[in-house]
Amino acid sequence: MTNTIRAHHSRATSVLISGAGIAGTALAYWLQRYGFRVTVVERAPEPRVGGQAVDVRGSALQVIERMGLLAAVQAQRTGLRGMSHVDADGRELSRTDERTVSGGFIDSSDVEILRDDLCALLARAAGPGVEYLFGDSMNSLVQHEDGVQVRFRSGAERCFDLVVGADGLHSATRRLVFGPEVDYLHSIGTYIAAWTAPNHLGLDRWEVFHRPHADGVWGCMAMTERNNAELRVFIGFTSDEPTELLLPRDTAAQKRLVAERCAGLGWEVPRFLKAMWESDAFHYDVVAQIRMDRWSRGRVALLGDAGYCCSPLTGQGSSVALTAAYVLAGELHAAGGDHRAALTAYEERLRGHVSANQALLALGENLVADSAAAPGAEGGSHSHPEGAAGFDAPAPQATAAFRAALAFDLPDY
Repeated sequence: MTNTIRAHHSRATSVLISGAGIAGTALAYWLQRYGFRVTVVERAPEPRVGGQAVDVRGSALQVIERMGLLAAVQAQRTGLRGMSHVDADGRELSRTDERTVSGGFIDSSDVEILRDDLCALLARAAGPGVEYLFGDSMNSLVQHEDGVQVRFRSGAERCFDLVVGADGLHSATRRLVFGPEVDYLHSIGTYIAAWTAPNHLGLDRWEVFHRPHADGVWGCMAMTERNNAELRVFIGFTSDEPTELLLPRDTAAQKRLVAERCAGLGWEVPRFLKAMWESDAFHYDVVAQIRMDRWSRGRVALLGDAGYCCSPLTGQGSSVALTAAYVLAGELHAAGGDHRAALTAYEERLRGHVSANQALLALGENLVADSAAAPGAEGGSHSHPEGAAGFDAPAPQATAAFRAALAFDLPDY
């Protein structure tokens, strides 16, 4: 099938969302609340587990509050009390109870929560009115004057008024409608792996960061989760090799690559790597942004990382996705069926907010570069430019940029 568009407008009542992550489930919640018929297709056979801890802050906290989920989200926060920096022998070099690498300042109103926990809360809140198609994906689509004909990998065909790609950095929706990924993906040559491991360190709501003296590997971090029952481990490394060579699709191949890059590292890394092979909650990907001039074409729109990934180094991907899902659903509702007006308003309202948050990547790039250049120095970050300059106070310019990126006037719909 090819993607063709002919002019027409009709009330959009049925929406197919590709992707059951934070963006997709949040959008499903708001759309079904406004009376749309919502179907979510997810390639995974069941809700995904694993991934990193994510931060909910700024306007995203308002969105969560308007969903009635603020107390539930706060109840499942990671609850970290602080962090330590250790050397290759595990000796503590410094510690702080003011901030963490992953979540920023302890005393802020931000909420750090595991990605899979947040997705589960959003899906439950959306309720049984949302149809889920797990273990399937879009194979092709054709836009007609009154809808989008979708053929699924399973062989089924259905027509929807709108299709929204909320299927992440490597979005199949974007590829089908806008063209190859290479046209939009901007890598910084950094890769992050995350997985679960037993809490053999006996940490109590604590995070430990180690900066290896090794070429390419700029950090290993472990943080407690599930009331200290286990750890979530993160390792980041850099490479100037072509991105496609470092992104095998097979999970076993990804684990082999991580093990090879981290061979010979000290501290607890060998035990973490052993646990990696036994973990079903494993995630690996390139640190990159998606930059596009338009986020919609006809009756197909992109949401979250699929259209404007900020990258994990900004710490803002999930918050931007929650805010954007609220705005997209609200504009579709407010437009009374005119999808052209709704999608135009969606882009116009969010473009500045997205650009400000994507600009934070430069701060994260500098931190990674500093880590690679001076592996014995303190600091480093995988996700939070304001609070994660490590154990030193954040630079004033970083704080100012971060606060500017958070500023967004959340509309009422």
